[in-house]
Amino acid sequence: MLQKAGLQCIFPVEDADGNGNLLPHNLGEKRETLKKAGADAVVILTDLDEDSCITRTRQRIGDFPNQHIIVAIREAEAWFLADSATLSALLGKTAYFEYPEQEPEPFETIRRLFLKETGRGVGTKPILARRMLKYGFTVEKAAQHPNCPSAHYFLTKLQTIASAN
Repeated sequence: MLQKAGLQCIFPVEDADGNGNLLPHNLGEKRETLKKAGADAVVILTDLDEDSCITRTRQRIGDFPNQHIIVAIREAEAWFLADSATLSALLGKTAYFEYPEQEPEPFETIRRLFLKETGRGVGTKPILARRMLKYGFTVEKAAQHPNCPSAHYFLTKLQTIASAN
């Protein structure tokens, strides 16, 4: 996906380990690590979670040069709900969520759905993510959902960053 947009991922990918850690005093070291590794821009993908609005989330993280903040509505796991084809393949039956980003707790929705339909859980969020990727999940497919604007914004923002470099 990044290569398609004309971007290169710099490793290590930094995990802030939760929305509460996305504060300026916690991010400085991570930003420096990425800059030393050759990053021209830093992209922060975070969830809205309990913040009242995207602006509030952005303000909490702080504005820094060459930093781009992308906020998934509620939780990024809503993007899994938006990729109906992959979700359906995993469940073995059609699964469609008309408003995936309006689910209050997308991960819990997926967990309950899997228990009901397969009799199995989904494990942790990283395990679910690996499973979704294995079965064909892409942000592009999530962005095609008519009611998943944050996935679409994410791809658009990556294209904007690539064209600026």
